[in-house]
Amino acid sequence: MKPPLLYKIALALAGLCLLGAVALALGGQGARTGPLAIGFFAALAIGFRGYDHLKGFTYSTVIFAAVTTALYYPHPFIEQHGFKLATLITPLIQVIMFGMGTSMSVGDFVGVARTPRAVAIGVILQFTIMPSLGFALASISGFPPEIAAGIVLIGCAPSGLASNVMSYIANANLALSITITSVTTLLAPLATPLLMKLLGGTFIEISVMKMMWDVSKMVLVPIGAGLIFNKLLHGKVRLLDAAMPLVSMIGIALIIVIITAAGRESLLTIGPLLIALVIVHNTFGYLLGYWSARLLKLNQRDSRTIAFEVGMQNGGLASGIAKEMGKLATVGLAPAVFGPLMNITGSILASHWHRKPVTDQAGGSPAK
Repeated sequence: MKPPLLYKIALALAGLCLLGAVALALGGQGARTGPLAIGFFAALAIGFRGYDHLKGFTYSTVIFAAVTTALYYPHPFIEQHGFKLATLITPLIQVIMFGMGTSMSVGDFVGVARTPRAVAIGVILQFTIMPSLGFALASISGFPPEIAAGIVLIGCAPSGLASNVMSYIANANLALSITITSVTTLLAPLATPLLMKLLGGTFIEISVMKMMWDVSKMVLVPIGAGLIFNKLLHGKVRLLDAAMPLVSMIGIALIIVIITAAGRESLLTIGPLLIALVIVHNTFGYLLGYWSARLLKLNQRDSRTIAFEVGMQNGGLASGIAKEMGKLATVGLAPAVFGPLMNITGSILASHWHRKPVTDQAGGSPAK
């Protein structure tokens, strides 16, 4: 089925915006490219909706449009009538975590008993591979200590809901993905501060107890409330059930935009190198997650699942931690960059695996 004319027009408009922006930049008028750059990503997001194989990139493209807006016009995203928008980050994280809690149930943790080996492997790899990679990349980056610490921080964060979505698209083991995400998220109040002290503490001072409290109030309390809500009211408040995924997506977008605006000057200076390091961090997370699981005799389906769990981090939570540290514009930069990029790489990998059937089911947890 051919896409409607609207989507084709949107893609054509995106192309025109891109050509216009390039022409202005080559003409030495880069400062005037803002509206065209924003229009490029916005039109691209609309155009992608018309193609099944591109729909998965729509949200990431919207994020890029928002980030571009914050880079060109940062002030509206820093302060409004004396109110600093960074104040919204912790409440937004709590709302997102509440939404995660409403999508969880005690049944999600039954997977631990059913496939304890696969879950244990996933959790251990999550909290070893990404922190170690983050520390190695931060050490060679040459960045100021606080920005380097942000690379470590995103590595020490747990996996997020995005990994569940990618596992679903890739026909991986969704039940295993949800279980690992749930376990790593609930372990985050302990694991993330201790790992940050061990690794990030070589760059900046880390208060373990304060970070434990900060992560707990952003994770345990709202997820606990969400679990209670799911137990008592799931299906009875249909509007809220349907709205929470959208609310979470909007919340993540707002967090990224606020951080981008706050750290604009640093991003303009180190942006290309930071993007390159984040891509290395993310893609090596997939590679090492997958092949480590294979070496540990898990089947392809479970190994694909663990690749997403290891490579995709909860950037929103890491951003919230940076905010509570009072270092949003520095420590928060790597998490803000990691989030949009991991959605793009994750979508590409998920689409590739979706078209490539699993050829073995030996070892690991049983296929479902």
